[in-house]
Amino acid sequence: MPYSPQVGDPISSLDTPSMIVDLELMEANITKLFTHLRKLQPKIDIRPHLKTTKSAILAKRLNDAGAKGGCVAKLSEAEVMCDLGFTDLLITCEIVGKRKVERLVELHRMYRSVRIVVDSEVGASKIDDALEKSGINDPIPTLIDLDVGLHRTGVQAGEPALKLARHVAGLKHLRLIGVQGYEGHLQHVHGYEERKVSCLESMKILTETAEALRKDGHQIDIVTTGGTGTAEFCVTVPGITEVQPGSFLFMDTDYRNAIGTQFSNSLTILSTIISKQGPKAVTFDAGLKSLTTDSGLAECKTVGYVHANLGDEHGSLSWTDAPDLDVGDRIEMVPSHIDPTINLHDVYYAHRQGVIKEIWPVDTRGKVQ
Repeated sequence: MPYSPQVGDPISSLDTPSMIVDLELMEANITKLFTHLRKLQPKIDIRPHLKTTKSAILAKRLNDAGAKGGCVAKLSEAEVMCDLGFTDLLITCEIVGKRKVERLVELHRMYRSVRIVVDSEVGASKIDDALEKSGINDPIPTLIDLDVGLHRTGVQAGEPALKLARHVAGLKHLRLIGVQGYEGHLQHVHGYEERKVSCLESMKILTETAEALRKDGHQIDIVTTGGTGTAEFCVTVPGITEVQPGSFLFMDTDYRNAIGTQFSNSLTILSTIISKQGPKAVTFDAGLKSLTTDSGLAECKTVGYVHANLGDEHGSLSWTDAPDLDVGDRIEMVPSHIDPTINLHDVYYAHRQGVIKEIWPVDTRGKVQ
């Protein structure tokens, strides 16, 4: 009989490695974020970034909790999400390249609610040219992507942003609706005050640019920004209309180390001890193919164990005072960086008090185009 976990099974019956979610902790994270941000600014729109969950089911659940649409990083993610019925999307990365622009045109033909960002005249013009050839009359909603300090994408503030906005406004098939500025370089800054001060500096660039564009005659309705580490600061700034937190839902050790424990680590990788390498050292069955290491090594949910990576399929735990582990024991590993870790897995097993209640596919796994 093929291996096929079912709702109602205990998580102890799962093969490993498996990605599991504690529903009570996840739901508490949603409540905490929405309550906190709405208390700070009742009218703020929360547009969660779905590059974390990569799941249409969770996108809809977040909207049921009060979110407004969602963000995706890549066009291929938007294609999947739209086909699964979740169409209120902002694609937060620039869409460049002939084939990708052709795909955008087809997505816009089917789903007119998808929004894009641009940060160059050439990029905007290529999209406009393709839409002109398509015969689609409705312009695509477009935001100017502004560099607010990350120096990854985005046009510079001041005259470059004004020049780009004028160019976009002159294109028949792009409709300028707002600006985006992502302060990703600040998400994991340790220290509340340092992170707050730096974030407010980035927000000043963003909101002043939005106002300059309005004074130049452009209708700027949306000013979107923020992540899990900064959203609480962004929402206090007049002129910000929406924020894009994503990792808060599950968290990871990198975010926990930066912003504290107001959100719980609700997602873990269930693993099995497969070998004993000494009285205080074991090997488990989750390596680089199950847990990413770009933000450091994952941590055992049970404190007291030291994790070391042993390659593609294996990790090790050693200890001094923690309870002894033996072959066959189960452990839960807390990812260090949640987004790329989720992209390594096919499904989530969502449990309540150890019993599987839901099984969610990772719909946009591998969708990096």
